[in-house]
Amino acid sequence: MPSLPQILRDQLATGPLPFAQVMALALYHPEHGYYGAGPRRIGRQGDFFTSVSVGPLFGKLLAIQAIQEWQTLGEPKDFTIIEQGAHDGQLAEDILNALEGRPLRYLIVEPNPRYREAQAKRLGDRVQWMENPTALQSGPQHGFFLCNELPDAFPVHLVRWNGTRWEELYVTEALQFVPGEFSCAELAEEAKHLPQDLAPGHTLEINLAMLHWIRDLAQAAFRGAIFIADYGLDAEEFFADTRSSGTLRRYKQHQMDGRVLEDLGECDLTTHINFTRLIEEATRHGLTQRDYDLQGRLLGRMAMPWLKSLEGQPLDAAVMRQFNSLTHPAFMGRSFRCLVLEKPSR
Repeated sequence: MPSLPQILRDQLATGPLPFAQVMALALYHPEHGYYGAGPRRIGRQGDFFTSVSVGPLFGKLLAIQAIQEWQTLGEPKDFTIIEQGAHDGQLAEDILNALEGRPLRYLIVEPNPRYREAQAKRLGDRVQWMENPTALQSGPQHGFFLCNELPDAFPVHLVRWNGTRWEELYVTEALQFVPGEFSCAELAEEAKHLPQDLAPGHTLEINLAMLHWIRDLAQAAFRGAIFIADYGLDAEEFFADTRSSGTLRRYKQHQMDGRVLEDLGECDLTTHINFTRLIEEATRHGLTQRDYDLQGRLLGRMAMPWLKSLEGQPLDAAVMRQFNSLTHPAFMGRSFRCLVLEKPSR
């Protein structure tokens, strides 16, 4: 099978491609994509850290939240924890272990068979799978959906303000960016809502895939809540003059830079989430914002029932380190944000 560089060269030889197509190949090509070939090592030995790689406490806090959601709904028998972007299944394992035998089902949304294989190896028959969020339209009827660092890895379109209008950025055969007309009507419509008082050359990402995804979730059958943890910004921050080059970045061996057309397929590509836009689209499709905050503050509130249950006993040193890593502003507490959406029955 041709290598990813050869596949890209062949496709780009026919003309420039929207960056979203290049990013999709670089991340999700089934053989050569950064994520397509199977779960990546995360943590000290990988390219980046996540809240999951800190330790099992993140899963414990989400399990506490899931139990509260189940109880609020009247403890329905079909209540299901639904995770998308489960990677190698570590978060699912942490949550299931923290449930302490409560009869809650666990469902993973995962289209990639290599990931399902890795998850099954870790989790056995404690979970079930479905391929995409649209399958949730047939059930379950009650649920708690969660994802950690998912929409930041969706392929994005790049657009640049030329002083008069927004243009899309395309990738050439020489792996350089060139401006052009919008590649689709939906992108042109979305660009109408962007600021027009920015300096020429200001570049932004438009995450159409994120908007499609939240619409699919809004159409799911379950009643309950949706929990989204990711690094992102409010619109005012997202469009700030200080971010004139956008938020798209390359991660490799814990180093971050803007050389996003280098080593395609061998490094992670990621963007910050425009949470304001995500909340707008969620609300437009019937979801309600219940809570939205910096991860440190929101996880701190989620942890209160657990902390009270300790009745003044000191935290284990390892658990305290995990809690600090997740919540302290100098670590993940400020760089990540959490959004909780209320979802009615469809």
